[in-house]
Amino acid sequence: MFIIDAHLDLSMNALEWNRDLRQPVTAIRAREAGMNDKPDRAKGVVAFPELRKGNIGLVVATLIGRYVAPDNPLPGWHSPEQAWAQTQGQLAWYKAMEDAGEMVMIKDKQSLEQHLQLWNDGTPNDKKPVGYILSLEGADSIVNLKYLERAYNKGLRAIGPAHYGPGRYANGTDATGHLNEQGKQLIREMEQLNMILDATHLCDDAFWDAMDLFNGAVWASHNNCRALVDHNRQFSDDMIKTLIQKGAVIGGALDAWMMVPGWVRGKSTPESMGCNLEKMIDHMDHICQIAGNSLHVGIGTDLDGAFGKEQCPYDLETIADMQQLPALLTKRGYSAEDIDNVMHGNWLRFLRNAWRD
Repeated sequence: MFIIDAHLDLSMNALEWNRDLRQPVTAIRAREAGMNDKPDRAKGVVAFPELRKGNIGLVVATLIGRYVAPDNPLPGWHSPEQAWAQTQGQLAWYKAMEDAGEMVMIKDKQSLEQHLQLWNDGTPNDKKPVGYILSLEGADSIVNLKYLERAYNKGLRAIGPAHYGPGRYANGTDATGHLNEQGKQLIREMEQLNMILDATHLCDDAFWDAMDLFNGAVWASHNNCRALVDHNRQFSDDMIKTLIQKGAVIGGALDAWMMVPGWVRGKSTPESMGCNLEKMIDHMDHICQIAGNSLHVGIGTDLDGAFGKEQCPYDLETIADMQQLPALLTKRGYSAEDIDNVMHGNWLRFLRNAWRD
């Protein structure tokens, strides 16, 4: 079944982790054997061959560059201009993958429909480019609003204003505080450009501000439910209800600490915590029960988003195993139409509505 994944940090893996994603996952793991500079070395689950094997033909692919003030202990860049340059290096990698025939940028309805026709033509996937919609995770690298239009002209179509901690425009996970004036201006200008607002990572204060201000298309690329795992990174039921009212789709994330309660970093394992793909279904089902339908959930794995096999469902060897989801949803009583909605239909409806021209 055709799958859309709404959140993959491909360029970060290619550049910061130095992974050649044209190689199979097994080859990437073998080359990283014995390395310990990052906790997920030799445990990656994402590469182009596995995306094609899993019939994952369209992804939302990220740029990320955080600015950190002198008192901010998080990793990042010491000026917005450096953060911008980091994202442009990442964009250069995507463009190189386009030149190599591995990827193709999807930025409007015409390119979307052409890509879907290619991937659904009944021929093998092994030579088809993976489509990508360009998204920015955390807006710190937008030096000023002139850079926003510049980024749009380069193909950027979605922005999550915040990531972790305090941001230049909005505060994110583990932080608090309302949108500042810059953040409000950013969101208004995003609406004018018909860019998608990604509610993922917004702290509660900034989330409610954004929901009040923004009248454009809103999604949450990779988020789970606070009712099941109580943390500010997750959405409360009231947040989920508001997103549903706005026609949003929420992508289920596969970072284990977001899937099961009580995860202890560096100690817990997916096996010891019983973290499997069923847990993703639990979060999806919670949203469906609030909505009363299956129209607001999708896939947004965040796989290889600085974690690998050590911190994702134990029954997932590579991202190709997302093809297990239809059987798991069927077991929960979801219909064939519901399953199509989850795997790709909701994201496609969302994009077609957002990109009417």
